[in-house]
Amino acid sequence: MAAGGKGDYPLFALGKPRFDQSTFYGRFRHFLDIIDPRTLFVTESRLKAAVQLLEDYKHGTLPTGVSNQQLWEAQKIRQAILHPDTNEKILMPFRMSGYIPFGTPIVVGLLLPQQTFGTTVFWQWLNQSHNACVNYANRNATKPPPVSQFILGYIGAVTSAVSIAVGLNVFIKRANRFSPATRLLIQRFVPFPAVAAANVCNVVLMRHNELEEGISVLDMDGNVIGSSRIAARHALMETALTRIVLPIPILVLPPIVMSLLEKTWILKGRPRLTLPMHSLLCLAAFGFALPVAISLFPQMSEIETSKLEPEIKIATSSKSVFYNKGL
Repeated sequence: MAAGGKGDYPLFALGKPRFDQSTFYGRFRHFLDIIDPRTLFVTESRLKAAVQLLEDYKHGTLPTGVSNQQLWEAQKIRQAILHPDTNEKILMPFRMSGYIPFGTPIVVGLLLPQQTFGTTVFWQWLNQSHNACVNYANRNATKPPPVSQFILGYIGAVTSAVSIAVGLNVFIKRANRFSPATRLLIQRFVPFPAVAAANVCNVVLMRHNELEEGISVLDMDGNVIGSSRIAARHALMETALTRIVLPIPILVLPPIVMSLLEKTWILKGRPRLTLPMHSLLCLAAFGFALPVAISLFPQMSEIETSKLEPEIKIATSSKSVFYNKGL
């Protein structure tokens, strides 16, 4: 039995979230823990101590005086660094806690003004490559999809992102009715539709088999009732919407703010501050957008049984069931 802890640390539950996942605020606080970049600096000895503490809890051999706070922090460290299925360390750039620190330079590159054909292709390719590596590193390893499916999703995402970005840039350059200043401003917003479309394309190509085979739906006790294609459609729509919302603050707000700041004395007199200011804006936008976007829907979503297939309705008396929406 763990002793009490400081602050709002509830009674520890192994493998369970610390915060209420039925509310947006609870999910938001949960994902702030998941993406906390401080876990990138956890030493090997501290990781081993955290894993051992959780093993002691699991086997009922906890040392005297261990608090709930210590147990929650140990679980946070293990979940941030080790894959839940393989217990192997995830490489830093591909951890969820590394998504913002390692992804921000790519965002800055995507939003650089006066992009050439080469730089447009490079930054879009690098962004989708980073996303693909994060998805693969955090995949479900108990029932992993074939590698060919990841490759298909990766190729589709890169192709759609590059095609849209290059196509829009060519269109803008040929649009004679725009002044040079207006053309430059519009070009800054090109990365958003390219990235949003690529994100949706990646979800559809990676998980299209779920639409054919369905996904598991569970009752209140976590028992599998059956597979539902309707629930799979809901899961994919929720995931796709999350991936459309995510790049909005990251790729839309910085260009707007930068276009305003460039007209002020701050940057007019100090043009060397443009890149550092741009980078800080991207970092702030990324840090805000990621936990908000992934908190929009619960990981385990609820759906009314009446909206599902007849075989699901027959198999349970519950008015609603649950499904894992995925990443």
